[in-house]
Amino acid sequence: MTILNVYRSKSALVYTLIFIKRHLITFRKFRQLYTEFWFPSPSRPPYNHICQIGDPVLRYKAEELNAEDIKKNEIQGVRKRISALTVSFGYRDVTEKIYEEFSPEIRKSREMAIIPFKVFINPELKITNYEKVCFPEACESVRGFSADVPRYREVLVTGLSAEGKPVSWQVSGWAARIVQHEMDHLSGRLYTDIMVRSTFTCTCWDKVNRTGGRIYVPFSPK
Repeated sequence: MTILNVYRSKSALVYTLIFIKRHLITFRKFRQLYTEFWFPSPSRPPYNHICQIGDPVLRYKAEELNAEDIKKNEIQGVRKRISALTVSFGYRDVTEKIYEEFSPEIRKSREMAIIPFKVFINPELKITNYEKVCFPEACESVRGFSADVPRYREVLVTGLSAEGKPVSWQVSGWAARIVQHEMDHLSGRLYTDIMVRSTFTCTCWDKVNRTGGRIYVPFSPK
């Protein structure tokens, strides 16, 4: 074999290796894109959307916060962005707009009232009236459904405020129901665990029929 032939052979080998390397990288990128499209990596909380039943995060028991961590920017930022589904915060308010959506008869029977915005960090619940009342209940994490749920009539919730100071709230009726609902979230429970199963209902079943099934149910805040 001449020196020229050896040179040509080595050059061909080098070009072949370069060709393979380039296309191997392209193939790897293609495989990565394909995998990410069909099998996306699971995202992690906190989310900007509403977690839905089946998401493991809804079954986690929330950990308590250290008192000295409450005023940290990270914690205060989370408090402003998300609800009680993933951290040890419990809060819910019933605005006048929501209140007016119900008839006077329903508001009276369910002992409803306009509830101001409340924050409880590391909340604890004490039952003060063991009588149970059963009314329809819904949840943003079980979007589009509701069911009758038995709850204690009166409870006392204690905890820390957003400033880290002790707070308490003695409530009855609808407010007591909301407190129990939120406390269940912090323990990894949903209302579907204790609902009257025969009453589990799609809240928009009539609209589904009227639109021929062409209905959109959003899973993010409006």
